[in-house]
Amino acid sequence: QVQLVESGGGLVQAGGSLRLSCAASGGTFSSYDMGWFRQAPGKEREFVAAIAAIRWNGGSTSYADSVKGRFTISRDNAKNTDLQMNSLKPEDTAVYYCAAGVVTIGNSQREDKYKYWGQGTQVTVSS
Repeated sequence: QVQLVESGGGLVQAGGSLRLSCAASGGTFSSYDMGWFRQAPGKEREFVAAIAAIRWNGGSTSYADSVKGRFTISRDNAKNTDLQMNSLKPEDTAVYYCAAGVVTIGNSQREDKYKYWGQGTQVTVSS
């Protein structure tokens, strides 16, 4: 069983930056692909970014088009997965969720492929 806890959310002005962190416990962290998703008020949860397990896919990354070039996902060997968010826009306002699972190549954007989820952290970008 893997537990995920997100942190780092908050209120920031448009154009600013935030760094989200996801701390994992339990399970074999290096075997899991990690993803970040977000859900804005009144909208469905959507994919943001993913990073593959180093053991299987060498830590390759993927991003939603809406955040490409602004967000960077990374992971370390200490069970942490971070999401660096730069040039934030009001439309980035959402609850951000960290997720873990064994996700085959090409399916990183599918939330049904992730087995474990954090409780979410709120990100609010003011205009």
